[in-house]
Amino acid sequence: MTPAQTLAGTDLAAAVRERDPAALRGIVEDYLPQVLRAARGAGLSPQDAEDVTQETFITFLEIAPRFEGRSHVRTFLFGILYRKIAEARRSFTRERRHDPIDETIESRFRSDGSWARPPAAADALVRLEEIRRFLAECLEISPTAQRLAFYLQEVEGLPRQEICKVLEVTATNLDVMLHRLRNRTRECLEAKSVGTSP
Repeated sequence: MTPAQTLAGTDLAAAVRERDPAALRGIVEDYLPQVLRAARGAGLSPQDAEDVTQETFITFLEIAPRFEGRSHVRTFLFGILYRKIAEARRSFTRERRHDPIDETIESRFRSDGSWARPPAAADALVRLEEIRRFLAECLEISPTAQRLAFYLQEVEGLPRQEICKVLEVTATNLDVMLHRLRNRTRECLEAKSVGTSP
């Protein structure tokens, strides 16, 4: 067990506030993979997800003295992550306005220069890739909060109460967010004729 796992409740909160090296190291070891997966689940590229995850932990270490322990440390981290993702998306939007060709190149080619989406192919694997792309495109138009709520619930399996704390919403609002995401995604896929016979 890491030091963070052996401490509980107020003991952990006090250790975080005091910036206890063992407790902080334990928190990073325990939650780094989960925070990184959540950043990827929110739709960030691998590099952007790593950057946002790093910024999340840097911010956590900076504001550690303010951690009161009223929520789980994981909830605290995901709350920081949510804000960092929102900041990153605003930054991406500004960058795309200035240089749209980069987005086009990145969407068509991998970093090694090979095709990310081959220009022509006609078998089931290509159709599956196309469906995945359509799904990613449909999710891309959804608000970050809805995507993160979906990811935290469906992939990470976080309790609803914890997701509500991360996103600072009520349980009713969470239900509405998830319902809207599912409806928007279904309508988007239907518009792309996914699931319909040719």
